[in-house]
Formats: sequence, C-alpha cells, structure tokens
Amino acid sequence: MISDGVEDEEKWLAAAITGLQQNSFYMHRALDSNNLRDALKYSAQMLSELRTSRLSPHKYYELYMRAFDELRKLEMFFKEETRRGCSIIDLYELVQHAGNILPRLYLLCTVGSVYIKSKEAPAKDVLKDLVEMCRGIQHPVRGLFLRSYLSQISRDKLPDIGSEYEGDADTVTDAVEFVLQNFTEMNKLWVRMQHQGPAREKERREKERSELRDLVGKNLHVLSQIEGVDLDMYRDTVLPRILEQVVNCKDELAQYYLMDCVIQVFPDEYHLQTLEILLSACPQLQPSVDIKTVLSQLMERLSNYAASSTEVLPEFFQVEAFAKLNNAIGKVIEAQVDMPIAGAVTLYSSLLTFTLHVHPDRLDYVDQILGACVKKLSGKGKLDDSRATKQIVALLSAPLEKYNDIETALKLSNYPRVMEHLDDGTNKVMAGVIIQSIIKNRTHISTADKVEALFELIKGLIKDSDEKLHDEIDEEDFNEEQNSVARLIQMLYNDDPEEMLKIICTVRKYILTGGPKRLPFTVPPLIFNSLKLVRRLQSQEENAAGEEVAPTPKKIFPILNQTIEALSAVPVPELALRLYLQCAEAANDCDLEPVAYEFFTQAYILYEEEISDSRAQVTAVHLIIGTLQRMNVFGVENRDTLTHKATGYSAKLLKKPDQCRAVYACSHLFWVDDSDSIKDGERVLLCLKRALRIANAAQQMSNATRGSSGSVTLFIEILNKYLYFFEKGNSEISVSVIQGLIELITTEMHSENMTPDPAADAFFASTLRYIQFQKQKEGALGEKYEPIKA
Repeated sequence: MISDGVEDEEKWLAAAITGLQQNSFYMHRALDSNNLRDALKYSAQMLSELRTSRLSPHKYYELYMRAFDELRKLEMFFKEETRRGCSIIDLYELVQHAGNILPRLYLLCTVGSVYIKSKEAPAKDVLKDLVEMCRGIQHPVRGLFLRSYLSQISRDKLPDIGSEYEGDADTVTDAVEFVLQNFTEMNKLWVRMQHQGPAREKERREKERSELRDLVGKNLHVLSQIEGVDLDMYRDTVLPRILEQVVNCKDELAQYYLMDCVIQVFPDEYHLQTLEILLSACPQLQPSVDIKTVLSQLMERLSNYAASSTEVLPEFFQVEAFAKLNNAIGKVIEAQVDMPIAGAVTLYSSLLTFTLHVHPDRLDYVDQILGACVKKLSGKGKLDDSRATKQIVALLSAPLEKYNDIETALKLSNYPRVMEHLDDGTNKVMAGVIIQSIIKNRTHISTADKVEALFELIKGLIKDSDEKLHDEIDEEDFNEEQNSVARLIQMLYNDDPEEMLKIICTVRKYILTGGPKRLPFTVPPLIFNSLKLVRRLQSQEENAAGEEVAPTPKKIFPILNQTIEALSAVPVPELALRLYLQCAEAANDCDLEPVAYEFFTQAYILYEEEISDSRAQVTAVHLIIGTLQRMNVFGVENRDTLTHKATGYSAKLLKKPDQCRAVYACSHLFWVDDSDSIKDGERVLLCLKRALRIANAAQQMSNATRGSSGSVTLFIEILNKYLYFFEKGNSEISVSVIQGLIELITTEMHSENMTPDPAADAFFASTLRYIQFQKQKEGALGEKYEPIKA
C-alpha cells in the first residue's frame, strides 16, 4: 500500500511539473513578445499547479522551487515593463484579476516586490497589504510556502535603519511588525498541519512537519538581521511576541524548535539581558518538550560568551545570571516529574559549566549545584542508566578541568556524595579521571586528611565492591588502572616527616583492603615512598625521651615489615624478597643491625619455603649475594651466618652453570674493597676453586650427554674473577694459578671434542688483551702482571 502511494505521488508530481513547464513555456513566449496579458494568463495557469493537495511537503517543495525560479524571471519582466512606462500601480491592480486566489497572491507578492523597489508607495504599506492578503490561504502546506515566498522576496526590502526603503521615525517598528505577523501566521499554519488527515498517519505528518520547520524559523533569522532591533525593542516587543506565540501554540514540536531558534539566532548579550523573560516561558511549555536541551544550549551559549572576554563578566553579575538559571532549572525539574535522571543531570552539568566560566571563584555555587544533583539522585541508589552515568562523569570532570587541582574538588562536600551514585564500572572511570588529573598537573596531596578524602573518592580502583565483577575485568585495563594508582602513591609527599608518616599509614590502610590481585601493584610504591622517608631520617639520631613521638627509621621499619608480609596472601615471593632486601639495605644505611638481620631472615625464609622455580632461584640468589655484599652493619657472627647460608643456596642450584656463577659471585662476600675487616683471601680462593670444580663437572656432563665438550665460557668468567682479586691485592691468588687457568682454557679450546663458540673465543681474546694492556702499564701494577704469559 505504501509503495502504491509513493508511486501515485510520483505520478502526480510528474503531471504537475509537466503542466508547470507547459505553461511556463507559453509564459516565456509571451514575455519575449512583451505580451503582458498573455504573460499574466499563463503565469496564473502555471501557478495553479501549486493548488494541489495530493503531494507530501517534500514533493510539494520540489514543485514550489520550479515555480519560484519562473517567478524570478517574471519579476524581472515586471521591472522592465515599469521602465518602459507601464504603471506599477496598474500592474498591482491587474494581477488581482487572476481567477484563483493562490496564483493571484503569488503574482501579487511578485509585483509587490517591484512596487516596493519603485518607491512609488512606502514599503510598510505594501508589506502590510501583502501580509494581510496572504490570510486568504488557510491550507497549511500551501499557506506556508506562499508566506515563505513573501518572506523571501521581502527580506531585502524591509524599511530598516540604513536601508534604502527607510521611511519615517517608526519605520523599524513597521518592519518588525511585518515579520512578526508573518511568523505568527506561518506558525499557526505549521501547527495546524498535525490535524490534517487521519490519526493513524500522525507519525508521518510529524515527520513532514519537521521537514518544514525551517520555513517558520527563517522569520526569526530575518528578525535578528534587522539593524534597528536594539536591546530595548528586543526586550519590549520582539521577545515577548515570539514567546507568546510559542507558549500559546501548545505544540511540542513547535515549542522545542522555536525556543531553540530564539537561542541560536539572537545575540548572546540580548539573552543575558532578557534572561528572566526567556526563562519564565520554560515552565509554561508542554511537559513533553525537551526543555533540558533548550536550557543546556542557552547555558552553553552564555558560557562561551563569558569565556570570550573578561570584560563581559560584570554584565553577568549585574543581572544575577546564576541565581536566575539555578531557579529556572529547579522549577523545570519540579514541574516535569517524569523527567529522566539523565535529563536532570544534563541540566546541572550545563549550569556547572556556566558557573565555572562566570564564577570560577565561587566554590559555594559549585557545591550548591552538586548538592541539588545529590537531592535529585537521593533514593535512587547506584544508577544503571548509561546516559545518566555519562552525564555525571561530565559533571564531576568539569571542576577538575577548570581548576586543574584535585585539592579544590576535595573541598566540595557534595562531590563524593554524587560519586556514590555511579555504578562500579563508571566509578572506576571517574577515579581514573581524577588520578590522571593529579598526574597531569603534578598535584601534591600533602596532608593525611586530604589523602584520606582522595582515597575515598578513588576507592573504586583500590578495592572491589563486587566479588563477581572482578572476573569480568579485562587484564590489560586492570593493570593500567593499578599502575596509575601506583604512580599516584609515588606522588604523595610532605616535607614534615610526621605528616608524611601519617600519609603512609593512611595509604597502607586503604591498599591492604585491595585484595591479593592489587597488592603486587600498590605495595611496592608504598614501600619505596616509605624508604624515601627513611633516607631523609637516616642521619637523625634518637631524640630525647620527650620527643619520642617524632618518627624515626626504627618506627617505620615494623610498618614496612607488616606491609610486605601482606604479599604472602597473593603469593608473589620473588617480589616480597626484593622488597625485604631493599628494606635491609635501608636499615644498613641507618645502622640498625637487628632490623637489617630480620629483613634478611625474612628473605631467606621466603627463598627456602616459597621459591621453587629454578630460574627464580637463580635471580633470588644473585639478589641476596649482591645485597649482602653491600652490607656493612653486621658483626662477624651475623655476617658469617648469612654468608654461609648464601653460599649454601648457591651450591644447591639445579643447573651446574648456575651453581658455578653463584659460587664465584659468593667470593665477593669475603672481599669488600671499602672494608678492611672483610678481606679473607683464603675463602675467596676456596670459592673460586669450588667454582672451577663445578665448571669442570659441567663440562664432563656435557661430554657424557652430548658427546662434545661444552663451552669454556665458565672457565673464562672464573679467570676474570681471578684477575679481579689478583689486581685487588689478594695474596692467595698467585701468578702460577692464573697461568695454569690460561693454559687450561687454551688446551680446552683446541681439543677435538670442543664445540666452536665464537662468543667464547672473543671473550677469551678480550681477556688476554686486557692482561697485555695491564702489563704495559708503568709502576707496581705493570710489574705485577709482567710474569703472566698471555
């Protein structure tokens, strides 16, 4: 049925266009022969095609545009006629003899245009006559297009200030009156369209009406272009007349569109000065009108106007714009009980943006808006409407973007109360926005109270509110979120050690509730931030008894120990071991032997009980050796115990090459350059000999399993260790031992079973070059190396 209707309409349009073209052909022939009577006759017949009621507005527009083009040519002919002596007044009378009213009025408007240009009568009289005559067409579509034609031909002929058609003192009033009258009649016709035809086609008619809205809106654009419409005239005449028509038409589509038009076409300063009048119309509109969008656009325009120049801000203060907008929004939300949450939040968001532009210093206004939002959201719980949550994120992000400072947002008492209404997913998004703002602006949160307030805001990232939700989180997103929290923890700082310790304890309280998956991300930055504080305090001696409240490293280390212990729930023994060793090193620098020994003990327990992976064991052993080598706080007994354990771990590694490297690394535990008390050459030699035996065993195993000797890299590495200690003055390392090792490596490299290894060859060649280089040096070092034959 629909396709049949469309086909019929196409046929009717084709027939109308054919009739129009046929008559326009004869009209052109008459124009060419200067036959006025025939020209009027055929032009009237051509325009009769516009009397059709069969076409939809879309198709009718197509027909109208063809007629419009022909009328422009006819208008030029009329101008020529008047130049040739034809009386324009007679012409104006003559066209009124056309048989049908619609062609008659189109012709009358066309001649009227020429009549105004001739200036034989005041423009205001001709325009008044035309706008009154057009009342003769009451069919909505035909009437709209006729009046649109009148608007089109008259827009450059209005009696405006500075115009060539300007008349007496009240000339602008006449121009405004003409446009307003045409607008009013067009709006009535446009609204009446909804009642044409059966009720079942209402949706189609509304669509058609929507397509025609610009015909009505053009009148408001024309009004805004009239030079003589100053603020007083706009306030006293133009705006009240437009709003009267908008309110009285009681049509949802017309009210929304026309309010939007008013906001878009008239200047910002006019809106500001007439804010009360404009806002008073809002509660009078139909409940179904999307008033939130209208008000949001108004506030957006005013915000941009305020942002354009600081010179205009006094105008905003003068008219009390905030109070008026706030009051209007309150009334609209109260009047529209069924307004969705998203709509209300959109209004508050727009008002907040406006306030931040106009009153950036008034935090009480910002908090007032957030408070109103909380009131609207009260009893709603967590929102599941994605549009509403998106608007809340925009609302909460606005102060951050404006002030570039989370500390300002923390002063807003209603800020966290609004955040409580976000669902868990959006809460995380908002927490991420807050953290990114802090990182981007390098904001220092410097007191424990502020840190507490901040962590309350971002608790969506710090702990799970819903167990099930955790499984649904994308691993990559989760890691990114937690890394941003880690960066935030690193940024917390206060010069006062006491306050800094409070901050650390506050953060610790929050992150320990984060669950096992978060701790590996959040514990390390907290430990390192705490160690920064320890480093600051390490030179500080124990204070007198009266000052025991002051933080000292001794008081901080137990907190760190307990914090690292929390990682056992994850478990991540490798990470915990690294942190224990970091703390041991800090305790060493603070000269706290018992504390350092305790951290080492914890690291050893972890190694023995938790770390079973062979690769992880190798890494852990080298970390232990490296840290222990740097320790200078231990007495002989404690150091021997820890060293003995470390060498034991080294010898028990799974793979022989790993064993060998760990054992020769242990040699450094018995020879520390900076400490005269730790220079045990004999035990160094024992380690290196043991490493040689392990390297030899590794080679034999390779021979047995693969049928070829393994690489001599281990021997070359051990040779380098011998050279290191030989150079450092270890008397146990003799020239003969080094010489023997060089010869052993040379022999192995030339054996038949040896697998070629270019890297080992290059390493050995480099070592021999080093020996030659040292031999060439003058003084004791050169003499020392001289006996070695490389």
